[in-house]
Amino acid sequence: MKYSIGIDIGGTNTAFGLVDENGKVIEKESLKTRDFSVTEDYIAALVNKIEILCDKCPDTDNILGVGMGCPNGNYYNGSMEYAPNLPFKGVVKFKEILELMLLKDSYNLKVTLTNDANAAAIGEMIYGKAKNVKDFIMITLGTGVGSGVVVDGKLVYGSTGFAGEVGHTIIEPNGRLCGCGRKGCLETYTSATGIVRTVKEILNTSAYPSALRNVNQEEITSKMIYDYATKGDELCLECFDRTAKTLALGLANAAEITSPKKIYLFGGLAKSGDLILTPLKKYFEQDLFVVFKNTIDIELSGLEQDNAAILGSAALCFND
Repeated sequence: MKYSIGIDIGGTNTAFGLVDENGKVIEKESLKTRDFSVTEDYIAALVNKIEILCDKCPDTDNILGVGMGCPNGNYYNGSMEYAPNLPFKGVVKFKEILELMLLKDSYNLKVTLTNDANAAAIGEMIYGKAKNVKDFIMITLGTGVGSGVVVDGKLVYGSTGFAGEVGHTIIEPNGRLCGCGRKGCLETYTSATGIVRTVKEILNTSAYPSALRNVNQEEITSKMIYDYATKGDELCLECFDRTAKTLALGLANAAEITSPKKIYLFGGLAKSGDLILTPLKKYFEQDLFVVFKNTIDIELSGLEQDNAAILGSAALCFND
């Protein structure tokens, strides 16, 4: 049996998992990404978690390597570059540093790194719904909005390694300030943080009745918006509708470039199910150029939500 260690670096948490070639997560670890402000301290914590998982592997000689998915991950050089939603600034050479530190501790493991949504796309191809789908787009809706684009069965990396940044396409010129420094990016409207910004705007500019009017605005979370929406809260339902409308436009623009067969969604916002899917599909069809209408399905990811990011990252090693 072959094994891989998958690491998903998120804006809030970093998840680790020891995964076998059948996609079974054998052991899991985690740490709070935001607890670290010094890059060196964070990398030392990563190494410690990797070694813990190695020690728990039934056959350490058959660990193929470490797969990492992270925001702004560059597959070509194994670095994370200028990630907008993380405390680590500039270029972090994860592949180079981790391989050296692991080798020093007698773990000779290859590290493969890519954008977190690219890792999710590979996971979908190996373990999820895209096993027989050659053209699709994976959209991750978390702290930010990530995307992995697959054309003819191959991930699109482009000349720089950063192709497919749907979340940083500008959807509203001079719109909301994004963590990347520009204004109006799709993720500022359709991420978990984006939907909170939307609900606050509606609270402050409308008379929609809502239980959220009794909540301190600084305490509002995307989960809270979902919970109230499921109870029929008028303002929260309007928030989901606006979010879906904006996301639909972004996805329609992306789809018209690559003509995918499927678009898969996963992440926190995707867990809201029909609250986001029903209006999203309606607006998506309205926004598509006529030759693409009724040719593209939008579905939730086939990966187990609790382990999706770990599986995607671990799949990097099996895919290589």
